[in-house]
Amino acid sequence: MSYFERTGASTYRATSNVSGAWDPADQHIAPALGLLAHVVEMDRDRRGRDDLVIGRLSYDILGTVPVEEMETSVEVLRPGRTIELVEAVLRHNNRDVVRMRVWLLQPRDTADLAGTALPRIPSPDDTPAWDPATVWPGGFIGSVEVRRAQVEPGRAAFWVRTTQPLVDDEKASRLAAAVGLLDIANGMTVRADPKAVVFPNVDLTAHLFAEPQGDWLGFDTTVSFGTSGLGTTSTVIHDAGGPIGTMTQMLTVRPR
Repeated sequence: MSYFERTGASTYRATSNVSGAWDPADQHIAPALGLLAHVVEMDRDRRGRDDLVIGRLSYDILGTVPVEEMETSVEVLRPGRTIELVEAVLRHNNRDVVRMRVWLLQPRDTADLAGTALPRIPSPDDTPAWDPATVWPGGFIGSVEVRRAQVEPGRAAFWVRTTQPLVDDEKASRLAAAVGLLDIANGMTVRADPKAVVFPNVDLTAHLFAEPQGDWLGFDTTVSFGTSGLGTTSTVIHDAGGPIGTMTQMLTVRPR
């Protein structure tokens, strides 16, 4: 089963594979973030701008959304020959749920300059299997395979993959499919028991210097809580070839 089914030119219905970890009646927002990336790429291609690639994705998560039908829209805020800024919005019952802004950039051959000092994490084959359902409920958590090397609470390296397509009977790019997994980072190495403390993220921003390759997406993640109810989940994103970008999520930390 896919994560979404198309119901119209700009509307999609979430399936049970999207049900959330905090409340199974609501969506885990991860697949919806991938859906918006997919919508932006489709709009880009329709406009004949498939010479541009996504470099940054910045999401503001405005509220929860039930496992129901949603509407999407896309607007080019800053057109350009080599750089564009695009906004996409996800709505439910005429209420904005997620706002996304994406920088689209024209790629160039910089193979001779490529490199990073970000450390690699052990490969999926060298990372033990772990069942996230031991911590979290929900259809989305049940739809993924995870391998994790836990260092301490709030610190781990892990790999995630899924066999579920983003949209039923619709081809999505590897990038959009990978983006649909990014938001899982906040729950894969908890700093506190989610039965005692809730710590949902209100945003997600990812910067990519390479497009993901292969089935596995890797995360080198650190969760930090402050003293006044704020927190962050910070991640270096990997594919099998090594680091490909960075990501941060802002948390609201609330003891139950």
